[in-house]
Amino acid sequence: MIIHKGETLFRQGESGPLYHLKSGLLKIVRVHQDGSQILVNIIVPDEIIPHHSLISPNPYYGTAIALVTCEIDCLPAEAWYAELEQNPGQCRDIALKLQDKLRMMQQRIDQLTEVAPAEKLRKLQAWFQAYISPHSLSDVLTQDEIGQFLGLRRETINRLLRSQSEGETIK
Repeated sequence: MIIHKGETLFRQGESGPLYHLKSGLLKIVRVHQDGSQILVNIIVPDEIIPHHSLISPNPYYGTAIALVTCEIDCLPAEAWYAELEQNPGQCRDIALKLQDKLRMMQQRIDQLTEVAPAEKLRKLQAWFQAYISPHSLSDVLTQDEIGQFLGLRRETINRLLRSQSEGETIK
């Protein structure tokens, strides 16, 4: 299936199939009771989501929204879990996929532990280059979303990005 930028693949709290992202980018947002949203993850090509349901079913943790046009395979939950029962060796493949995702998330945590806002942004940009190229950070995320991802205010992100574009050294 194809979904386009801004379209929703699934909603937080629903249950349903798993999905394999063949191409494109998805964002996972968590919706709070007051309706506010926070960006919690970015899904890159070749990931199967939701990660927390690869071995056993669980409602969707967040809402998946296309950041760009995406090609996605739907993996019906019943068939997925039946295949795991019949082929336990597939669990090792899932463990390796989760290990790769964990390593990716460890790099994200490294970004968040930086003290200097400019260094947080620089590390996120490097992470984007490594995992999400050819898209750039500001091509797919708003300044508000970048701020959510880094724990910084949108105004700070705006100042840092403007300084970068002007070639200034930012601190």
